[in-house]
Amino acid sequence: MTNKLVSMQGLIARINRKLVHQDEVLKIPRSERMRSDCGEFYLVNTEFNCICGKHIDPEGLGRELGVLKPFEGVAR
Repeated sequence: MTNKLVSMQGLIARINRKLVHQDEVLKIPRSERMRSDCGEFYLVNTEFNCICGKHIDPEGLGRELGVLKPFEGVAR
């Protein structure tokens, strides 16, 4: 059971603070075409300026990176 809710924007900020050390950033597509190709969220490698991950689940990535604790949930 989750006791604390984190906003999606807050989760994205936490993830990006962690990923900056790996030269990556989590992004939301702006166009419908990009959304259909990459999904709701995608990863960009900032060193090479290329997409390195498509159809990313922010909650799963946050838990994997350790920025979302077991007692926290995501407010949708």
